[in-house]
Amino acid sequence: MPDVTQHIEDLTPRQIVEELDKYIIGQNDAKKNVAIALRNRWRRQNAPAEMRDEIMPNNIIMIGPTGVGKTEIARRLARLARAPFIKVEASKFTEVGYVGRDVDSMIRDLTDLAVNMVEKEHKEEVQDRAQELAEERILDILIPPEDEEQSRAGDGARDEPGFTIRETEETQVEDEQRESLRQRTRQKFRDKLQRGDLDDREIEIEVTSDSQSMMQMFGPMGMEEMGVNLEELFGNLGGNQRKTRRVTVEEAREILTQEEAEKLIDQDQVKEDALERVQQAGIVFVDEIDKVAAGTRTRDDGGQGAGVSRQGVQRDLLPIVEGSTVTTKHGMVQTDHILFIASGAFHATKPSDLIPELQGRFPIRVELNNLDEDDFYE
Repeated sequence: MPDVTQHIEDLTPRQIVEELDKYIIGQNDAKKNVAIALRNRWRRQNAPAEMRDEIMPNNIIMIGPTGVGKTEIARRLARLARAPFIKVEASKFTEVGYVGRDVDSMIRDLTDLAVNMVEKEHKEEVQDRAQELAEERILDILIPPEDEEQSRAGDGARDEPGFTIRETEETQVEDEQRESLRQRTRQKFRDKLQRGDLDDREIEIEVTSDSQSMMQMFGPMGMEEMGVNLEELFGNLGGNQRKTRRVTVEEAREILTQEEAEKLIDQDQVKEDALERVQQAGIVFVDEIDKVAAGTRTRDDGGQGAGVSRQGVQRDLLPIVEGSTVTTKHGMVQTDHILFIASGAFHATKPSDLIPELQGRFPIRVELNNLDEDDFYE
């Protein structure tokens, strides 16, 4: 198992709090608790293999009014840990069977973010090689290689009976001189290309069509829940469709570099690393958790029957937080070790209004205070 948190191994909880202090004013209790939760992940990675599955994350529930830094603390923590992070609003989800998104979609969205994150990292590793290949493709456009038919015609002429050995040698010398001249010209253009002298020149390049992304955009709802990736299912239906674009050399370098980088990375390895990172380092921030607490309290404002759906969201959220397996288009994701941070203002409700089972899955409660005059001055 790769150590997905090795970059924070030297940060103690005190140092993590100091990093958070650079961006968030006050709220020391909340910072301490999230710092300890992050450090515990590193400790788990270094625990004996037979004990790792027994160490569960301590999920956190933050209580405080809007604007005191609840979301920013979680976002900065994820950025510090380079962990997949997603912020969702509990009030946007509905119980299974109702119209709307179900709670499993937060894990699918988190997995998509992790795949993009890991893919970007893998591309950065091969960026230098991709730039070299992109430059070679641009040079091939600026200085086309010798026509193969002409080369074969020359070879056929040498095989004719009337073609003497001397003429053959002279032709070989001419070919060598022509190739040497071509290489020198290519090197001159390469130097100009690297200096940026050709950036404003327009050329025509062939790029891969975006038909696969369109297939993903217009795919039927519900296919993702079944773990079906339409992009892979229909990706080879029409082959690798390519189209011609007329762009400047500067734009061509960027487009071709990205295309070559995609060829160099292993997509299967990207998905494997992304799934591992989600399962071992993912962070889900569930905002407005108070909006799904005690739905019966809202019936006096005309929301008849809303409590059933809201409690249903809690029941659907419970197995995700406890630890279950969610099917995504990239593979199966186990949520046992994903860190969940919930937050809410709890003006009209209390954390105790949540169903008892869900309360037990958020053992750490932190109250955030309103910012005072000194905090704003700081």
